[in-house]
Amino acid sequence: MTIHTTVLLKETIDALNLKEGMIVVDATLGGGGHSLEVLKKIGKTGKLIAFDRDIDAIDRFKDRISAKGGPAFGWKVGSAEVHDENIKLFHDNYSALKDRLTSIDIFSVDAILADLGISSDQLVDEKRGISFQGDSPLDMRMDMTKGMTAAEIVNTYDEQDLIRILKEFGDEQYAHSIVRNIVAQRSIKPFSNTIELVEVIERSVPGVYKRKKIHPATKTFQALRIEVNQELEALGSFLSQAVEILKKNGRLAIITFHSGEDALVKWTLRENARGCICPPEFPVCRCQQKPIVELITRKPIVPSENEVLSNPRARSAKLRVVERV
Repeated sequence: MTIHTTVLLKETIDALNLKEGMIVVDATLGGGGHSLEVLKKIGKTGKLIAFDRDIDAIDRFKDRISAKGGPAFGWKVGSAEVHDENIKLFHDNYSALKDRLTSIDIFSVDAILADLGISSDQLVDEKRGISFQGDSPLDMRMDMTKGMTAAEIVNTYDEQDLIRILKEFGDEQYAHSIVRNIVAQRSIKPFSNTIELVEVIERSVPGVYKRKKIHPATKTFQALRIEVNQELEALGSFLSQAVEILKKNGRLAIITFHSGEDALVKWTLRENARGCICPPEFPVCRCQQKPIVELITRKPIVPSENEVLSNPRARSAKLRVVERV
């Protein structure tokens, strides 16, 4: 059972321009809301390939689409009858996109979507420690079978690296004072739980900062989560692969939630949409570079006021869409 509310659902599905029989990748399965709508559009002859680093998300999706009390065959999704051969689920990072598709003899696809937000299911999962509310192990890994935890990073990274992470990934203006106190605290007792880190952050920032709309730990926790999961590195790798494997007229839709990832998506898509890169003083083009994609959204699509009112976590979402030429 998922408690996640899918962001920009109609806008994303409409932008993908889906048709019966298409092969579609959902690179970030999450709560499965986008994938369920994809299945309705591509019908009995289509194929959905979904990725998630969180095995719990994959298991929840299987439960969600399985017929109640029956085997996982002949799933009913809307008016479409979906069989096992219509769906392939990968417990993996979307940076493994091409390798995983090649393993099932798929070399190009009709559409790709990625929702880069953290699902509500993960935020409330006490064993992950992604949220600063409550007292949980300081873990933050999407795939809890591998990689460094947030506790290991907080306890072992040197001061300058921690400051860099908080500034680059969290845009935290009090990074220096927060890190200084982290380093001092860990010399007495290593961090293991979220509440220990929250207490240090709260005493590292001025009182006026604590009275803002967002909690003073928000940016630090975001920055650590991005570092733990190597999110920007994975995103950069995914974007280059996604553009490459799209069929002609195939569409790629990306939903971002913070400035760092949106800047990377915006820059990458625009670079792939560029044609000639010759200096302006050249009378004729010599580079022969052609655009790979066309920008469908010159400006990002954002949630409506009604969506933000019903789901405040949607407020920072931005949807960007391109089409392979």
